[in-house]
Amino acid sequence: MDKKPHQSSRRAAIIAGAAVAVGAVACSTRVPFLAEPTPPMPLPARPPIAPTASRFAVDPKILRRALAALDEHAKTITARDRIAIVDFSAPSSEPMLHFLDVESGKASRLLVAHGSGSDPGHTGFLKSFSNAFGSNASSEGAFVTDNYYVGKHGRSQRLIGLDATNNNALDRAIVIHSAWYANDEMVTAHGKLGRSQGCFAVGENKLDDVFGFLGQGRLVYAVRA
Repeated sequence: MDKKPHQSSRRAAIIAGAAVAVGAVACSTRVPFLAEPTPPMPLPARPPIAPTASRFAVDPKILRRALAALDEHAKTITARDRIAIVDFSAPSSEPMLHFLDVESGKASRLLVAHGSGSDPGHTGFLKSFSNAFGSNASSEGAFVTDNYYVGKHGRSQRLIGLDATNNNALDRAIVIHSAWYANDEMVTAHGKLGRSQGCFAVGENKLDDVFGFLGQGRLVYAVRA
């Protein structure tokens, strides 16, 4: 795999500067992907989520694992300049979806819901992962962003699981979509977000930001410390 000469040193600097940061139904368990319309969805030329933070608010160990996954799946992940890390160690009241510019070392983050099967008591904390059909749980591991479609939850983006822990993601319809129960106001009113059925659900006014930043062919890495 070819790397820019400065890539290793850049990654070391990013890791060294990293800082530790401390429902409702969503996805259907199966979606007839081939039967759904896939209209063209033009994206902004530049990502609307501006990576303005000077340090990653991600545990350095998690960051190392995400960057290792980026290298491990280099043949599948074609766009390597930006990645997303979902740190499910935090409660749903905190922004767990981290957008990272690998080259500049800058970052931003958003709220994201976890699956009801991962938090059956609706405590606001993810308790466990699952890759099983019908589990309604979040899955851990490396995903690559795929194409867009309009389905049950409006505009959505498919994800392909690249590890044994999430390789059912496409058939389980684990996707990125927006939902009312992932809006910021839910935290104000209830102290936590609602739950999805395993999808990465973001606020209704955040979806364009997510699509614009990630695009297709980029890494989404979900993990819990």
